[in-house]
Amino acid sequence: MKVIVLIDGEHYIPVIQYAIASIKEKEDVLAAIFIGGTEKIGDPKELKEELGIDVLMGEGDEIPYDKIEEALKRYRPDAIVDLSDEPIVDYRSRFKMASLSLESNVSYIGSDFRFDPPEFLDLLEKPSIGVIGTGKRIGKTAVAGYIARLLKERGYDPVIVTMGRGGPKIPEIIYGEEMDLSPEYLIEQASKGIHAASDHWEDAMTSRITTVGCRRCGGGMAGRVFVSNVVEGVKVANKLEKDLVIMEGSGAAIPPIKTDKRIIIVGADQPIKFIAGYFGTYRIHISDLAILTMCEEPIASKEKILNIVDAIKDIKEMEIFPTVFRPRPLGDLNGKKIFLAVTTPREMIENVLVKYLEDNYGCEVVGYSPFLSNRRRLIEDLKDYIEGADTILTEIKAAGIDVATKFGIDNNLDVIYMDNILKTIGQSEKEFQGSILSIVEEAIDIFG
Repeated sequence: MKVIVLIDGEHYIPVIQYAIASIKEKEDVLAAIFIGGTEKIGDPKELKEELGIDVLMGEGDEIPYDKIEEALKRYRPDAIVDLSDEPIVDYRSRFKMASLSLESNVSYIGSDFRFDPPEFLDLLEKPSIGVIGTGKRIGKTAVAGYIARLLKERGYDPVIVTMGRGGPKIPEIIYGEEMDLSPEYLIEQASKGIHAASDHWEDAMTSRITTVGCRRCGGGMAGRVFVSNVVEGVKVANKLEKDLVIMEGSGAAIPPIKTDKRIIIVGADQPIKFIAGYFGTYRIHISDLAILTMCEEPIASKEKILNIVDAIKDIKEMEIFPTVFRPRPLGDLNGKKIFLAVTTPREMIENVLVKYLEDNYGCEVVGYSPFLSNRRRLIEDLKDYIEGADTILTEIKAAGIDVATKFGIDNNLDVIYMDNILKTIGQSEKEFQGSILSIVEEAIDIFG
């Protein structure tokens, strides 16, 4: 194995020599990167002669991330071995170095840790984009559906491949253009043990396109899944007469499939340190366009949104679009009295969604629940606040089918499903859509 090593001036040169010699017993040491500190060495420039290998150095006291990137490109190692220690490095800087390493498909190894790059299998036989995220409940499925509808409007014929935690044992195709996706049909599927609120059902119903549903379990720090049937799902997608594949991530997990381009979804509700630190940094590094969701009070202040944008730009220069979600009912709500079931925080329902629905769709919201992802609490809210409603409006996720839809049918209420559509903040929708389409066109060019 070919490696480069990270060294610092908090170790005496004989100790560094001793460590490198121990590595050379098994590995080929190509070079070292001096990342700072002068307490225990003289002139760092003499290290090359002392160590007998090429040594890259930065300028000033900061960790030379640019030199790490340079070394990764120049030497193409199999691993970086970190021989440094505090106070030169801390947790944050080590994750940043690890992110650079993994982006280059290089392992990052230290005394008691090892991070290997996620494997992305080159299996797709069509142009592709990935839609990945920095966490759960930040709108990946809604964004994937938005992109699919946009592409369909522009003459493309895409298929979405999902990998939800509630996905099927054997990858299944949902022909959203053709299938009856009525509440009764979805309840029938749920009664057969099918998770009819899984991501591929939601995508198919909201976007009326073909989807392939897969499952996965586990999500590593850098997004690798523990087990999945996505490979089998991709084989299914390859056989479909579609011209582009959208690979949709799940939570912070990344599909284990190589895509030509990636769009990353970042939630403004997340702590900045999770976005710009740990392996949020890695996810941003491997992406080509960022969509920042939920950019409004009370979820996130204007100051926090600006700070997130700046943090992303510090990691990678790319287009970033702040957005908000707004409900798009898939049926007529005019004159109806609505019970709303969503995964949205209570403050957003009270301050934004109720007014938006009543102002734009001629309905009256007489009750709501923010607990669509908590079946027990959702049932309690339905029983407590359904009085006076004639319609349940629900998202197609979590308990939207097996609880909300079933409750509606059992109580002779209409059930209407809703999508969450993106609205840009501070930038035009035309510009936003143009950037997405540019990513798609680049993906097509890369695929050839």
